[in-house]
Amino acid sequence: MDTKIYTADDLVAAAKDIVDGKLVSFPTETVYGLGADATNEDAVKQVYAAKGRPSDNPLIVHVDGPEMVERYAQPLSDEAKKLINTFWPGPLTIIFNLKDNVLSKTVTGGLDTAAFRNPNNDVTLSLIKEAGVPIVGPSANTSGKPSPTLAKHVYHDLKGKIAGILDDGECQYGVESTVLDMSTDQPAILRPGAISAEQIEEIINKPVLDERVHLSDSQIPKAPGMKYKHYAPSAQVYIVDSTSDFKEAAKWASQQDHTVGVMATDTVLNDIDWPDNVETFSLGDTVLSASHALFAGLRHFDNEEEVKSILTQGFANQGIGEAYMNRLNKSAGQKHFNK
Repeated sequence: MDTKIYTADDLVAAAKDIVDGKLVSFPTETVYGLGADATNEDAVKQVYAAKGRPSDNPLIVHVDGPEMVERYAQPLSDEAKKLINTFWPGPLTIIFNLKDNVLSKTVTGGLDTAAFRNPNNDVTLSLIKEAGVPIVGPSANTSGKPSPTLAKHVYHDLKGKIAGILDDGECQYGVESTVLDMSTDQPAILRPGAISAEQIEEIINKPVLDERVHLSDSQIPKAPGMKYKHYAPSAQVYIVDSTSDFKEAAKWASQQDHTVGVMATDTVLNDIDWPDNVETFSLGDTVLSASHALFAGLRHFDNEEEVKSILTQGFANQGIGEAYMNRLNKSAGQKHFNK
């Protein structure tokens, strides 16, 4: 299959591909998604096949606004409407109970709920409007690999497997949306992102649970990223918990017989005399810039066959750092650098 690169000027052609049951990657403010008509079961099955994604891992449904959600979800609560009015379009995915027989179980992972998102990207919102259907959109990468924040990342993983890629430059946030479960009486965050629990609680005036748990093989996740290893390059990633640990990490790296990748802030990178077998990647100056650059750095080293280990800076588990550490822990398989 010839994978075309579309721009904003090609929206009609990209939307036609979606309507015709083909796959088109699209940009959002978080990462690039792999799009298919959410109402076309055969097209949705192609998404799982192209990514190599487990079939019980539900897909997020991207919409152009709350009216499209209301076609499929049961009546929205006042709390849900407040969240939508405050955070949409934006990096908040909300899980709702569905009306009967409105979306295929292929979309929902066999559940009676679905996750909806209104992305804050004008090109993609125009794509959804032009297609006239909601679009499923897991991250447009090979399943388990770092999520794509540039069109070239998508092309690397999925060229020849999808019809097109709608290129709108680099994604703003670099980590996926917050996933909030509103299908039960007690709201719960299933995946952290740019929108925090505190921000949500301020709008709905009730506590929000943190239900990021590891599921067993027999359990079905309600949201992406709850069950399977994610965001992992071929090299082993190690989390370096403190900036003071990097000097010991540099000594450890000098004793390795392979190239070691180091992902850290400029302050850390400039403070240490790195051995010759270390290749560095800047995470900028803050946890915000680090979140933006995390997947790009993991992808950079995934293209370097000689890199067998990646030492990556950890941050405080608060604010956007919570989303950063969630992705980094999954990428590292919870492995930390031990002095």
